[in-house]
Amino acid sequence: MLDLKIIRENPDKIKENCKNRLVEVDIDKLLELDEKRREVVAKIDELRAERNASSKTKPTPEIIEKMKSVGEEIKALEAQIEPLEGELRELWLKVPNLTHPDVVVSSNEEDNPVLEVVKEPNKFEFTPLDHVQLGEKLDLIDFDRATKVSGAKFYYLKNELAVLEFALIQYALETARKHGFIPFSTPDLAKVEVLEGLGFNPRGESTQVYNITDSDLCLVGTAEITMGGYHKDEILNEEDLPKKYVAVSHCFRTEAGSYSKFAKGMFRVHQFTKIEMFQYVTPKQSESAHQEILSIEKEIFNGLEIPYRIVDHCTADLGGPSIRTYDLEAWMPGKPAKDGSETGDWAEITSTSNCTDYQARGLNIKYKSKEGKTDYLYMLNGTAIAVGRAMIALMENNQQVDGSIVIPKALQKYCGFEKIAR
Repeated sequence: MLDLKIIRENPDKIKENCKNRLVEVDIDKLLELDEKRREVVAKIDELRAERNASSKTKPTPEIIEKMKSVGEEIKALEAQIEPLEGELRELWLKVPNLTHPDVVVSSNEEDNPVLEVVKEPNKFEFTPLDHVQLGEKLDLIDFDRATKVSGAKFYYLKNELAVLEFALIQYALETARKHGFIPFSTPDLAKVEVLEGLGFNPRGESTQVYNITDSDLCLVGTAEITMGGYHKDEILNEEDLPKKYVAVSHCFRTEAGSYSKFAKGMFRVHQFTKIEMFQYVTPKQSESAHQEILSIEKEIFNGLEIPYRIVDHCTADLGGPSIRTYDLEAWMPGKPAKDGSETGDWAEITSTSNCTDYQARGLNIKYKSKEGKTDYLYMLNGTAIAVGRAMIALMENNQQVDGSIVIPKALQKYCGFEKIAR
């Protein structure tokens, strides 16, 4: 959540930021509700002070009658607070974070600047297959039986690909641990209040979140949720920061509204496994922490020898909590090109975001400085590996003319084989 003081003092700037980020929220209404709430709270405090002062004097019938009236007025005003705060919070949660000054202002995600192309796409001397065709040919994936059991957008991994999933998990965990990240295995469920505090939308038609009926729980779409909530309502010591965590979790997403997007095979599904990096830091540490997460993502995919590039999200593509986000996009030979001219296109495989104090404010997570001052800390997240998409990139880029798939050396010690062939 954005600091209300910033919204009060910079309404035009906040309106412009919402416009740039394609977010519709009535800032004037929010400020009106905020002012009304503060007026009610001030009046309650004034009446309580009057009542406290009267309690120290000798009671008379007039004072007793007056205090009875004051008590009723306080009760009536207190009844206004909850609905006012509820309406205010509903609007407040919609206000996105501020935007880093270096982020490109654009209403089109196609304008995301490419910062670096780390490895150029492979040139095949044969017509490459996509991961669905490779999975069928090598008996690695079963979509049909998964649909029979669970519905569309699910899959079974079989044979070497099932082993490769665990190899990717172990490889990512070991790489992150080498940089001081503490490993976690997290719950698959989290409370609605945690999702809201982190800036996720757990309700409504456009939500990507599965809600558990008759409970306040949701299936998590990322370990960012469970690790972001880990220190909820806590005050950490500055000398203990940064705290660096890496977590394995299942991720569940409804994919509501994604029907027009590329969704073949394992690319856009309802359940997948992901390893997520998370950092709690001081404001001064946040920029270096963001670069550290990005460098670890690069290290992981350099080891996998996958062609990828780095993009910087423009304003239209930024998530609400983030002030700046970088993606790694892998080349996927089986993904249709946007212009339809040829097969193959770039696709997101990791993302890392600096959320400043936006999420910490929503979950009341603070730190105490060495001087004893308490303030909200900063929170950052980044994908180590989204296993499904990493496997797509590996399968499609490492396929050979004989139909086999070569396994990168970095994974061979975890999976025990050098190629998948029949």
